[in-house]
Amino acid sequence: MTIGYSEGFHDAALCIIENGIIVNADHAERWSRKKHDKKLCLKPYIIDPKEKVGFYERPLLKKTRQFFAGQFKTALKPRKLPIKPDKCFPHHLCHAAAAFQTSNFEEAACVVVDSIGEWDTSSIWKAKMINGKAKYKKIWSYRYPKSIGLWYTALTKWAGWKPLDEEYIFMGQAAFGRSDNYTTEILQDILYSNCHKGVNQRFQKYLKDKTPENVAKCAQILLEDSLIKIFKHAKQYSDNICYGGGVALNCVANSKLQKMCNLWIMPNPGDAGGSLGAAALITREKIKFTPYTGFNIDRPCFPSDVVDILLSDGRCGIANGKAEFGPRALGNRSLLGDPRTMKMKRHMNKIKKRHKFRPFAPAILEEHAQDYFDMPKESRYMSYVYNCKKPKEIPAALHVDNSARVQTVPKDSPSVLRPILERWYEKTGCPVLLNTSLNIWGEPMVHTWEQAEHFAKFHRVTVL
Repeated sequence: MTIGYSEGFHDAALCIIENGIIVNADHAERWSRKKHDKKLCLKPYIIDPKEKVGFYERPLLKKTRQFFAGQFKTALKPRKLPIKPDKCFPHHLCHAAAAFQTSNFEEAACVVVDSIGEWDTSSIWKAKMINGKAKYKKIWSYRYPKSIGLWYTALTKWAGWKPLDEEYIFMGQAAFGRSDNYTTEILQDILYSNCHKGVNQRFQKYLKDKTPENVAKCAQILLEDSLIKIFKHAKQYSDNICYGGGVALNCVANSKLQKMCNLWIMPNPGDAGGSLGAAALITREKIKFTPYTGFNIDRPCFPSDVVDILLSDGRCGIANGKAEFGPRALGNRSLLGDPRTMKMKRHMNKIKKRHKFRPFAPAILEEHAQDYFDMPKESRYMSYVYNCKKPKEIPAALHVDNSARVQTVPKDSPSVLRPILERWYEKTGCPVLLNTSLNIWGEPMVHTWEQAEHFAKFHRVTVL
C-alpha cells in the first residue's frame, strides 16, 4: 500500500493505492467543509507508519522560487508537513504520473499546464512502461514567471472572480463575449510576462473599457492557441497524450485538443489529483482508475423512486455510494433535474444560489450520446464540451451557445446514475438528465449522509 498527498497551497487531498487499486482518495474540503482547503484532514485515516508516503512537490526547491518572486516571509517560514514523506516528487511529475499511470497507454507524451509548480509552469514529459514500471523524462518546460495558468488566473481576478477557484466561471463568460483585435493584442502582450503580482493594475489601465465577457472570449482564444502549440510540440514524441495540471479543467479548450491526438485527461487533473500522482510514483505501476473513491454512503437508492420524484417535482438529490474524487459530480453526489424546460435551469440556479448565466451539464446514456451531441462515442468525466444537435429537447442542460459539458454514462457504470437514466428514458423517451453537484455555490459537495440530510432540509429538495 502506498500513500500520496497534496497539502499547503490549495486543494489538499490524500490518496491510498494498493496493488494498482485506489483504495481511497478524498479532498480535504469534503471533511473540513472549507472550500479548497489547503490543510490536510487526517481524521478519517489511520496511517500505518510502515507504508511508503509520497508528497506532491519538493518544498526546498519551491522556496528558491519564492525567494526569487520576493515572497521572503513565505520562503523563510519553516514548512512542517502533516505526514513525513519518504519521497518528495517534483510537482509537475506528479501531475504527469497521475495522468499516465491511470491511462491505457503503454507510452505517451505527458503535457502539464498549471499556474506554477516549484519552477515549472508548463512541461512535457516522455513516459513509457518498461518491465511494468513507468519511466519519465522531462523534455521541455516553461519556467516561472512565464505562466499561461497564472495569466488566466490573473484575468479571472480582474473579472471579479476568485483566483484559483472560479476560472471555470470566467471560461463560461466567454460564450457571451466577442473577440476584438485590440483586446487580443493587449492580452497577448501580457501573456508571457510576470502575472504573479501587480498585473491587475495593468489590466485595469488597458482593459478599463472592456467587458468581462469580451475579455473572457479573447482570453479563451489565446489560451487555446497557446495549448495547441504545446500539444503540437508534444506530438513530436507521441500521438498518445496524457494531460494534467489545473488548466486541464478548461473543458472548452480540451475539446479542441481532443481532435489533435489520442487524449487522456485524468478527471481530477489539479493539485488534489497530484496526491494520486505522488502515490503512483512510489511503485511506478499502472493504476486502475475510477472516480468513485471517497466516503461511502451505503444506503438503498431505488431508481424508480428517484424518477417518480423527478416526474412530480422536477429535481432530486442523490447521495449514494462512494463520493467522486475530483471537482465534478458524476452521479453519486449529484442534484438531478428534468432538462426539458428552461424553467428548470432557472430553478436549479436559484437552489444552488448561482448566477443566472451559468450552465449545467447533461448526463446521458452513452449509447444515445451521438444522437444528441456532435461528439465521439464517450465522454465519461465531463472533461469536454460539445455542441447539441437537439437543443430544443434539453434546453436546461445547455449553455447559451447550445454547447454542453457532456457526461456519458456507460452500461457498466458503478454509479446508481445509470439505472436512474434507464428508468427516466423508459418513462419519458429522453435519455438525458441535468446533472449538477449536490451543493450550493461556494461550498464543497455533500460528502456524508448527515450533510445530505442538512441539504435536503434547508433547500427543500428530496435527497435519496
